[in-house]
Amino acid sequence: MIRNLDMTALRSFVAIADAGGVTRAAGFLNLTQSAVSMQIKRLEEVLGVGLLDRSARKVALTAAGEQLLGYARRMLTLNDEVFGRMTHESYEGEIVLGVPHDIVYPVIPGVLRRLNAEYPRMRVNLLSSFTRILKDQFARGDCDIILTTEDDVGQGGETLAELPLVWIGAPGGSAWKQRPLRLAYEHNCIFRQGVQAALDRAGIPWEMAVDSDSTRAIEASVSADLAVHSVLLGCEGPYLERVQHGGTLPELPRKKINLYVADLSRSPVVDILAGLIRHAYALRQPAEPVRAG
Repeated sequence: MIRNLDMTALRSFVAIADAGGVTRAAGFLNLTQSAVSMQIKRLEEVLGVGLLDRSARKVALTAAGEQLLGYARRMLTLNDEVFGRMTHESYEGEIVLGVPHDIVYPVIPGVLRRLNAEYPRMRVNLLSSFTRILKDQFARGDCDIILTTEDDVGQGGETLAELPLVWIGAPGGSAWKQRPLRLAYEHNCIFRQGVQAALDRAGIPWEMAVDSDSTRAIEASVSADLAVHSVLLGCEGPYLERVQHGGTLPELPRKKINLYVADLSRSPVVDILAGLIRHAYALRQPAEPVRAG
């Protein structure tokens, strides 16, 4: 007896695993909740195993579901790759995406990987710069999509997330204990003035120990424990860690991550890429740091 897995049901299953629930997955797939639930039921019947543990408040995968998830992801990736390469309706061209360097990770690589799987003939030119520069480029029509980190959202933009800035330093480092506090920031970093103002209000003396145009120079200096820096929660680099200062450093302001999409005539894939970015941020909900009290 030949038994085939339904790719649509597998896509719904993966969406549930990523979204953490049937309702959110249904919204992403533009299906009703009952339709998604029915697909999962049929998939469970075909395999003869339960895939979702529905006993808890939040839907979780069973052991069989965890085993299926890896296979499902690979099957969908291959399916999308074949479809993208074989269809005569694949889009071609280039999209210019601008992203501040400190929020490229962890969201953007996964988004670009998924877009490439579905539209392999589309090229994405990723520009990594500062918010001020990206907004100028967007205003000139040099970018199709930009992400920004701002206090507010400008005309035509939409806020995808609002996150606090957190102090970061070298793993196991002690630079955060020094006074004056040694800071490392790029010249055009939109965060530096807010950080300096927070230190001034707290009465903590500081000095700009590393003042550079190079993001790599800032990262190297901070990872060497020469100074401290700040990033949005969840965007810490691999060689840096959040400073557990226990309230000896001030809490830092919150910033919005905003999305701007050009409204001029463009490839429909621009809207698809924007949708993938929205979805990625909707799924990403990092835990807030505990405030000292």
